[in-house]
Amino acid sequence: MTPPPRPPFTSLDYAIVGDQSAVALITLTRPHAANALNATLIDELDMALDVADADDTIRVVVIAGAGKHFCAGHDLSELFEATEAWAASRGTAEGKLHHEQVMYFDRCVRLRDFRKPTIAAVHGACSAAGLMLAAMCDLIVATEDARFSNPVLRMSGAGVELLVEPWELGPRKAKEFLLCAQTLTGVEAERFGLVNRVVPTGPDASNAVLSEALSMADRVAEVPPVTAQAVKASINHMVDGQGQRESWRHHFMVHQFVSNTATALGLMAKRSEGGMDHVKREQT
Repeated sequence: MTPPPRPPFTSLDYAIVGDQSAVALITLTRPHAANALNATLIDELDMALDVADADDTIRVVVIAGAGKHFCAGHDLSELFEATEAWAASRGTAEGKLHHEQVMYFDRCVRLRDFRKPTIAAVHGACSAAGLMLAAMCDLIVATEDARFSNPVLRMSGAGVELLVEPWELGPRKAKEFLLCAQTLTGVEAERFGLVNRVVPTGPDASNAVLSEALSMADRVAEVPPVTAQAVKASINHMVDGQGQRESWRHHFMVHQFVSNTATALGLMAKRSEGGMDHVKREQT
């Protein structure tokens, strides 16, 4: 079967790798912005999943980040500057809800439900929406000094669109992580169950974590596709039975309410005036 054609990606790279050429490596390529998720990158990531899904030779997908970081979260600058295609619709509460439902909630859940196993290779910052992205993957490999964080509560936001932390860390640790704006290293994240495996920190940590993720992907690729996909779907069904999907839906609406309060809207106006420098001050 001929693999499907690939779109002309501008914010990510798509490559077929692995011992059996059965692994799709998707690399976020916005290192100048710490691979923050803008509208283009979100759209292209979704298109890359379409390509991997349609290619029957692909058994596993690995997501990595170019440069010093995996992903620093949403790219807030395009929202401040109103440069993205969704900017006009975000002028109303219902328009903002529709934008975030389509681009943030649905796209993330699509990755979580993607039929083929997925692995995140994390180094550097993995923050807010970047953490949400990594948590949608089935497995996570990280460097010892990777930094997992979600400082959005200090910015008046209720975390991000999908509250993954209670499911990844447990309720009590999740409360501490969020309310105290903690940053977990890769070692700590592994101890709490957020990360499957860590690799030593070093001068070439990004390549080391990618190498480990690809090695894991090769092992996963040895499982017959129908088996791997069935077991993944069964485990996802289990956590859905425990309420994961419904808890995410509930939190998404809580997030919409909180982000439209007077406090949040006032702070957003100040961020629009002060730009990313203002955001950095808030986070610290």
